[in-house]
Amino acid sequence: MFELPPDWLMLIYVFLLGACLGSFGNVVIYRLPLGKSVVRPGSACGSCQKPIKFYHNIPVLSWFLLRGRCANCKATYSIRYAMVELLTGCLFAAAWLRFGWSWNLIEAFVFIFSLVVCSFIDLDHMILPDKFTLSGIVIGLFGALLNPDRKFLDSLYGVLLGGGFLWAIAYFYFLVRKREGMGGGDIKLLAWVGAVLGWQSIPFVIMVASIFGSVVGVATVLIKNRRRAAAPEPEGDGEDVPSFAIPFGPFLATAALVYLLADGPSWTEWYLGLHGL
Repeated sequence: MFELPPDWLMLIYVFLLGACLGSFGNVVIYRLPLGKSVVRPGSACGSCQKPIKFYHNIPVLSWFLLRGRCANCKATYSIRYAMVELLTGCLFAAAWLRFGWSWNLIEAFVFIFSLVVCSFIDLDHMILPDKFTLSGIVIGLFGALLNPDRKFLDSLYGVLLGGGFLWAIAYFYFLVRKREGMGGGDIKLLAWVGAVLGWQSIPFVIMVASIFGSVVGVATVLIKNRRRAAAPEPEGDGEDVPSFAIPFGPFLATAALVYLLADGPSWTEWYLGLHGL
């Protein structure tokens, strides 16, 4: 009954949708861990508390037009706000290129937005909110019932395999080291990934997340050692405690997005075929 705009214009529309949701995501990232409402009050400057006018709250562009400063008090604010908006917009555009208009696209939008928000909350507070992980599992299973391209049993097995695998690793680590090495949020996150992407995604996500995590972990250790050599830290009390902790959630989320947007099933089939499986 009506014609859709050309593909290039749709790509822009989808990017703008993602950027706008990324702007809202910034609000969720900041307020949710503090127990504040993500709806009211409206966005305000963290320094002068003046409400931000709508024309000063344009995703991505506003930060550059205002040069990262409040229009009222000129206090600076992080470029990360613009980066979250840009990242969400680009991921939405990539999802549209990957799936076109379909059930898969709708699920991808929800999944992408939620993973971006959870990743930055985990980076800031070392937590993965149950409001996202547990509800994500339910939505993922429900989506498998509605989406003709997915199978419910694949999602159910994904929840069991994803959550069960990380729970087993965390339990074994606790038995050996007598302390927690992986939070329950990571377990629920991988179960959520399995609910949305199916059990077939779990080996890929674990492997890629582990590679990413190892690279970042080694780089972090090298940087800290170099800084420590330049400026030795005072001796501690001798307790065996880690000098730093890296949240694993963002690596799981990154691996899940790679699987979702880079045709993960074909990579999995190639890998299994390479080993004659």
